[in-house]
Amino acid sequence: MEINGEIVNENIRYAELNLSDPIMKALEKKGYEQATPVQGGAIPYFMEYKDVIAKAPTGTGKTFAFGIPMVEHIDPEAADVLGLVLAPTRELAIQIRDELRDLCAFKEGVRTVCLYGGQPIDKQITQLKKKPQIVVATPGRLMDHVKRRTLRLDKVETVVLDEADRMLDMGFIRDVTRILDLMPQRRNLGLFSATISREVMDISWVYQRDPVEITVRADEQNKPDITQYRLDVERNEKVDAMVRLMEIGGFDRVIAFCNTKNMTDRLAGLLQMRGVSCEAIHGDIQQRAREKTLQRFREGKLRVLAATDVAARGLDIDDVDAVFNYDVPDENEYYIHRIGRTGRAKRHGVAYSLVSNITEGIRLDDIQKNTGNQIQKMLLNDQGELEPVPAKG
Repeated sequence: MEINGEIVNENIRYAELNLSDPIMKALEKKGYEQATPVQGGAIPYFMEYKDVIAKAPTGTGKTFAFGIPMVEHIDPEAADVLGLVLAPTRELAIQIRDELRDLCAFKEGVRTVCLYGGQPIDKQITQLKKKPQIVVATPGRLMDHVKRRTLRLDKVETVVLDEADRMLDMGFIRDVTRILDLMPQRRNLGLFSATISREVMDISWVYQRDPVEITVRADEQNKPDITQYRLDVERNEKVDAMVRLMEIGGFDRVIAFCNTKNMTDRLAGLLQMRGVSCEAIHGDIQQRAREKTLQRFREGKLRVLAATDVAARGLDIDDVDAVFNYDVPDENEYYIHRIGRTGRAKRHGVAYSLVSNITEGIRLDDIQKNTGNQIQKMLLNDQGELEPVPAKG
């Protein structure tokens, strides 16, 4: 790990961070003793209300890196919003809220609310009347509440943009800047992201003061253990190839990524026709239905989740056996985030990319070149077994 360009020790235990008894009890309840590198790097600076810009791979514990100091700073007697976390998607916002509530398990009086589109706004207004000190929200729905005057941000002290690169990439930059401008008492701003884009740097230059820059590289300790394969198959053979690969690998929990909403629906139908339990999640599906689908997937009642990139952002599912790029992604970063859904929590993961035309092949070659990922070319032989593509002589 690097802090302001200098390599520092990554091995820090929570007991070394001078955390309060309620937080230590919450961490012990979850069985956590060792802080992840991004947590060990960010928590001390957040405790001092310093601005932080942190770049760390997906699945390295970023939520607790800002969540622990945020909860520590909250006065349970306060009746104002003091901490705000912005997230690009509903699923990630819900996940962050749940993790913050876990941290508050032994700190009575700290109230956390999650605000996102797709849920009745009246229900959220009722929750806001209970005077939460922490709000987790998607930018659009937060602005709705501000305009309705059902939420005030003038007492907020700490703001965090989680998955900042994706949030700004999704077109939320205007909402984000408006929100930041509404907080005159803001003491610090945290930008957490797997990549630091130009838009993230623009926000940093305008709204942060001498930020502490924390970089956690994907080394052997935090780099996911993911074997990556490429299979060249005809378009109309992709579904059958995917089913066969699932049988070979014995995969019970799979996420298949498509580039469009229509394709996720189509893939779900094609798999169901073959007796494989699958449902789709994308932005056009109502939030309640998406949550039910995710819950069924977590409980093992669904074997495959067909998803678009935006819908799958921030999914908190640790035991995905394999990821399929049913469509080769349009962006290099999408590939990294997709395959990062498997191989989490020190488990081994597998990622398959199904290539059916020259364009997809060029895209995948470009992804391999620019991300440094090793993608092995494989084929399904006549016996339906997976084997390496013979080297050209």
